[in-house]
Amino acid sequence: MTKPISIIVAIASNYAIGKDNQLLWHISDDLKRFKKITSGHPVVMGKNTFYSLPFRPLPNRRNIVLTDVQGEQIAGCEMAYSITQSIEMMDSNQENFVMGGGSIYKQFMPLAQKLYITKVHRNFEADTFFPEIDLKVWKLVENTDMAPESENSFSFSYQIYERI
Repeated sequence: MTKPISIIVAIASNYAIGKDNQLLWHISDDLKRFKKITSGHPVVMGKNTFYSLPFRPLPNRRNIVLTDVQGEQIAGCEMAYSITQSIEMMDSNQENFVMGGGSIYKQFMPLAQKLYITKVHRNFEADTFFPEIDLKVWKLVENTDMAPESENSFSFSYQIYERI
């Protein structure tokens, strides 16, 4: 049985997602949207993404953390030691959200059925990038343009893609 896997990410126009294990911007509306979409669902992330979170583990979510260090444990989290094991741990009856980082996104891209993208309409200098969204594989089903927030000078869009 295929489990419902979705990816949730904020990306720049040049697909940048992070630098030095930090986000490249702060968009409070996007953080609220992330919380609303993922609350009550399993979230899967790499260990570096987990340690970059301001609050950890994320409340009201099953936190599944991927690590390649066998036997490693993080309080309040379920540990997976491979992509396969993380999928086995996912819920079959609800959406499971993959939330980073870069190598985790790359490995889950062929397995996901849905992408929740916050597209920031600006290029950023980064050391971590999201894989390119191939429009032969993905169909944009929802796009909501947002005006810049007071603390940012850039506009952004909320986009949802579904696998064709």
